[in-house]
Amino acid sequence: MPKKYDVVIAGGAMAGATLAMALDTSFDHALNIAVVESFAQDNAAHPGFDARSIALSHGTVEILKGYGLWHVIEDHATPITHIHVSDRGHAGMTDFYADKEGLDAMGYVVELAEIGRRFNNELAKREHIDLFCPYSVSEVVQHQQAVTVDIRSPQDETLQLEAKLVVAADGADSAICQAVGLEQHTQDFEQVAVIANVLTSEAPSGRAFERFTEHGPLALLPMSQSRSSLVWCMPPEQAKSVQALPDNEFLDALQEAFGWRLGRFVRVGSVVSYPLLLRYRPQIVAHRVAAVGNAAQTLHPIAGQGFNLGIRDVATLVESLLENRKDVGDYANLTKFQAQRQTDRELTITMTSGLVRVFSNDLLTLKMARNLGLAMMDNFPRLKTPVFNRALGVVNR
Repeated sequence: MPKKYDVVIAGGAMAGATLAMALDTSFDHALNIAVVESFAQDNAAHPGFDARSIALSHGTVEILKGYGLWHVIEDHATPITHIHVSDRGHAGMTDFYADKEGLDAMGYVVELAEIGRRFNNELAKREHIDLFCPYSVSEVVQHQQAVTVDIRSPQDETLQLEAKLVVAADGADSAICQAVGLEQHTQDFEQVAVIANVLTSEAPSGRAFERFTEHGPLALLPMSQSRSSLVWCMPPEQAKSVQALPDNEFLDALQEAFGWRLGRFVRVGSVVSYPLLLRYRPQIVAHRVAAVGNAAQTLHPIAGQGFNLGIRDVATLVESLLENRKDVGDYANLTKFQAQRQTDRELTITMTSGLVRVFSNDLLTLKMARNLGLAMMDNFPRLKTPVFNRALGVVNR
């Protein structure tokens, strides 16, 4: 006989773990929830909790506070108080300041590996959440009143779970979405993100940088211990060459691309890279199934929107499920979720992809247009408001 739950969540990284605890809190512990995670909790190679850092927007932090989760990670988060945007080799630039908007921070930078450890510990404390780890989904069958999910351990132990609702939070290659036929569209940006933690002679002190180069955007986010998290986007062949450089030559190349706004680059940690793709599912619900986070969409990191968009997926799904507490997988709940997510998803995806096209292009007309745009934003602050609000994550979900 299958083990019965109200909700089964496939994926226990940030989106899945946040959703499980958000549901547990919002429904006053009235739901029985299962989280199925294919990577062992102590696996340092977990792709959702690897060595990368991410920026949590102001809106994301407010969502986490609402679920009582911000306190779990607050002491590990580095505030972003100033964002400087520039175009390499050109005069156009603009700045965003938290204090001018009456905020302590526009967002916070966290290291995924540490957040994963803390969220896993928090999950383990929840009486109404069962964690099946490491287990992977092997089969999904939709029935009129429930969905059954077969899961398998690395030792080939099999279990069957049954739920009123199954949520795919298992990444871009989601087994759940594939099983129920949620089609995915893919766009190759023909770029690779080179990722590393770097140390500069001048501490970042809350400053984040987005620098556009002729090959792609370069971002630095402030971290603890005066470090910065580097995301350097470039064509695949160039990324391969850059990643193979000795540390001193890597730092020299980075210095030339970024400039001297943080002084000299003096140290770099391990360097890894990721191909950059837009993966997008137009339909994020099926019969008693919903998708959130990277299972719903995976974005280019140019504006740091991907994770924050996923957390808004989570928050909207929780709100939608509260409409019918007795049957969280009810069709009306899921259609409301799909409808409420459409505008935010489309605008964020369009904005992100548009920025890649405009700011990763060395055509003279585009260089002139983007520099004019940056200059206008710098001289007419009202033009910054829509960009600033989306960066903050202050949008209608």
